Amino acid sequence: MTSPQESQLREWLFDQAERHGHAVVNVAADREGAGYSFSVGAWRRFGVAEAVVLGLPTDIAEVLIRSYVDRASRGERFVPGKLYFDFFDNVPITFERVFKGFYPEFFGSAFLLYGKGDFAAVQILIPTVDGVFPWQPGAPEGFADWQLVLTESGVPESWTPGISGP
Repeated sequence: MTSPQESQLREWLFDQAERHGHAVVNVAADREGAGYSFSVGAWRRFGVAEAVVLGLPTDIAEVLIRSYVDRASRGERFVPGKLYFDFFDNVPITFERVFKGFYPEFFGSAFLLYGKGDFAAVQILIPTVDGVFPWQPGAPEGFADWQLVLTESGVPESWTPGISGP
């Protein structure tokens, strides 16, 4: 049985998905880790993987997620490990598939729409201002903890870093 708050949130998620194609949910940073933002409804509405981004300010994360969903809903496909320079002003981003074991923690309210967690999800990964990703040599201390890579191993698995991806 769902609580009144869960029912309200579910209604809001459905409403946002109908109006905008998806909702963006923001979760504040806490002692456990960085804040993060994720989409809900893109899979249901467009068959587009839901997206999560960790460690960005919510206003920037929302712009990034909305841009991703908009582009993906129009048919653009994003290849894990490929660098994309046109989301932000020449700041490269890449994508990685999210391990389903992370769904409850990082897509919790999405389960209000997708009961059993039957949806695809990708993580949008962003480097430091110097262009260094969390798994790369030279990444600042703590960056890998701030922007966890949500794969089973905690490092990119859809490509080989330094060979077929960043």
